[in-house]
Formats: sequence, structure tokens, C-alpha cells
Amino acid sequence: MKTTIDAAGRLVIPKEIRREAGIQPGMPLEIRWKEGRIEIEPAPLPVKMVRKGRFLVAVPQHKVPSLTTEVVERTRRSLRQERIP
Repeated sequence: MKTTIDAAGRLVIPKEIRREAGIQPGMPLEIRWKEGRIEIEPAPLPVKMVRKGRFLVAVPQHKVPSLTTEVVERTRRSLRQERIP
């Protein structure tokens, strides 16, 4: 897919790519220059480790939306494709 960048430096990420990447409006993103490429990805979710019984559990420090079946299925498909040589 092709897109353009405007004079203010704004880049439109096509809807299909945003959907596949799970990028939502207002979501913090990390952007970096690496080996001649510009990489954009969702910023890691800040978590704190909390002991629940014998386990340490990662708890988000900010409210996050519930995990949906659609997100789980999209992630499963993506992981399957990565594993296929």
C-alpha cells in the first residue's frame, strides 16, 4: 500500500493496516529509524507486577479495553502465519 506524508509531517496509515495491527485512535505509538527503515508499533503497555497467591501477575497501570474474541483470533492467525516457513 502507498500513502503520503503532508507538510506538517502527518502520515495516514491505511485502514486495513490499522485494523490488522490493532491500532486505535489515540493509541500511543513508538516510532524509530532502524537500518534505513521507519518502524511504527504500538507502545508497550505499562504494567506492575502484583502477587496473587503464589503467582506474580502483570496488572496494567492504566485502564485498558477488554480482550475480544476478534483480537484473540487475529493474533492467532498472525502467529500461525509467522510459524509457516
